[in-house]
Amino acid sequence: MITSIDINADLGEGARDDALIMSLISSCSVACGGHYGSEYTILQTVKLAMANGVKVGAHPSFPDKVNFGRKKMSLSPSELKSTLSLQLNSFIKVCNGLGVSLNHVKPHGALYNFAAIDEATSKILVASIMETGLEPVLYAPKNSVLSCVAKDYLPVAFEAFVDRRYTDDLQLVSRTLNDAVISSPIQAFEQLMSICAEQKVRTISGKTKDLEAHTFCVHSDNPNALEILNLIYEELTRLQIHIK
Repeated sequence: MITSIDINADLGEGARDDALIMSLISSCSVACGGHYGSEYTILQTVKLAMANGVKVGAHPSFPDKVNFGRKKMSLSPSELKSTLSLQLNSFIKVCNGLGVSLNHVKPHGALYNFAAIDEATSKILVASIMETGLEPVLYAPKNSVLSCVAKDYLPVAFEAFVDRRYTDDLQLVSRTLNDAVISSPIQAFEQLMSICAEQKVRTISGKTKDLEAHTFCVHSDNPNALEILNLIYEELTRLQIHIK
């Protein structure tokens, strides 16, 4: 019997509805300067999370604001380590100033997808987190290279996406393809409940695959994010499932 669920969203990315979205989720991943953001936007987003009792996490990415961190960059190991450390430390500095604990780290976009399959990138990401001296939860896909690399060093929460389609090998369908993003609130809620209650997801080809997750993401830049989250909130409330 499911009694509670963690709904997360990527915030501090310039979307218009951050304040409304924040009231409907339980954890947020905050852009910290790689694909979007500055110390000011981090500060404002973390304050908003505090006001809503929402857990905060860092959302580092490839340093590519032009492409919103959604294209893989060819960086040397030292370059990747440097940018990740800079982003994480910038976020932690703001959190420390506000007296807020870092709950988790979730890589963004192309970094998330590449770390999920590339051991060298995963090791650099995990090392960058460990060098902060903290032990936040790492949000990562189950059975990904990233989750396997991290499991001996950090707590890992398996993540699934409410508003994205999956391929048969449980990768996210490329945003360059049609139907990669789920815009229907009803379909998004159905995918959430399928993964949460049955640990199953229907792929883009119509197959049913096993998928375990502990935290569920809705992207704030989805044009229908607010509608999706409102329906999720209403339906979970009806089912007496708490978002926390």
